[in-house]
Amino acid sequence: MNSAPSDRSIRESELVARRDELHAYCYRMLGSVHDADDALQEVMLRAWRGLDAFQGRSSLRSWLYRIATNVCLDAIAARPKRVLPVDYGAVADPHDGAVVPLAETTWVEPYPDLPEAGYELRESVELAFVAALQHLSANQRAVLILREVLDFSAREVAETLDTTTAAINSTLQRARKLIEERLPEESQQATLRALGDEELRALVRRYAEALEQGDVDALLAMLTEDATWSMPPEPTWYRGHEQIAAFLHEGPMRVRWSHAPTRANGQPALGCYAWDEDKASFVPRVLDGAHAAGLADRRGHGLPQSGTLPRVRPPADAVSRDRVAESDLEYSAAGAAAHRGSRGSLAISAGRSAVLPSIPDNLGFKGAS
Repeated sequence: MNSAPSDRSIRESELVARRDELHAYCYRMLGSVHDADDALQEVMLRAWRGLDAFQGRSSLRSWLYRIATNVCLDAIAARPKRVLPVDYGAVADPHDGAVVPLAETTWVEPYPDLPEAGYELRESVELAFVAALQHLSANQRAVLILREVLDFSAREVAETLDTTTAAINSTLQRARKLIEERLPEESQQATLRALGDEELRALVRRYAEALEQGDVDALLAMLTEDATWSMPPEPTWYRGHEQIAAFLHEGPMRVRWSHAPTRANGQPALGCYAWDEDKASFVPRVLDGAHAAGLADRRGHGLPQSGTLPRVRPPADAVSRDRVAESDLEYSAAGAAAHRGSRGSLAISAGRSAVLPSIPDNLGFKGAS
């Protein structure tokens, strides 16, 4: 009796094994974890139904990415691109008062960390890179990601997009030029490696302590003079110490915070918990992330289950005698995005129902000394 697996079962196994990388591809294309979830579901459904018809004229990987590209192109055509506040409008006045939040579908979303991902994969889901991708046309995004990130040949990409190799090379050249204009000279991963684990932990600790103690001066001392702070879903953003200080006094520093470490977009982050008097406990409010892209922003998006705030009590040295609410964190507000500032400065942001600051950036943070 032949117990060898069938061609179908082998293909099914590869299909399942490629779920994570296909999801990351959809996220880069769409700038949203939620949209990537929907896209991946459609990709898997189409692939599952088409497995028996797959004739092997290309690799199964190429075939899957062709399906994923078509799904993403359809999704992009059906909605406006996602952006950051700095791309949406002019710098705001922190004294103007409350503004009406925009739809969550306006903003680039954060991405759950991939613990086992290598340096290259983490770099390719950095907030700065994903945010910059959204400024490319749909075809430019696909070509750049497929060629530069996923290492498909020009011929394979041409077959995926039903065009010529010459057209792919021309599109790639334009996409490279546009993306380079929006990216910092050094990637977040390179910055984190240069900082080192010890300095990185010190920066994160000092940042959390400044928020927990309501110490505006300590927080500003970590930032360059032209740092930027934004807070999706509000379209407002602020630049420079004076504006950021005014906003902090009116907003985040009126909240009692506690923090727990986590990760997002391949970099350290903080789970931020706000004190709720009615519940007499800290409740999850936002994922606090950072990057070397020059700008981070805090948003009030709900993270998918794999990206929820950690179900753990904040560190004992944060608030030793208080408890953290053990509510379902799947729907906790959270978010982050990145973009290059006018002079490559760090930007920090805080969400209406969330607070997301930027963590270590050798451009925006002054260091851990």
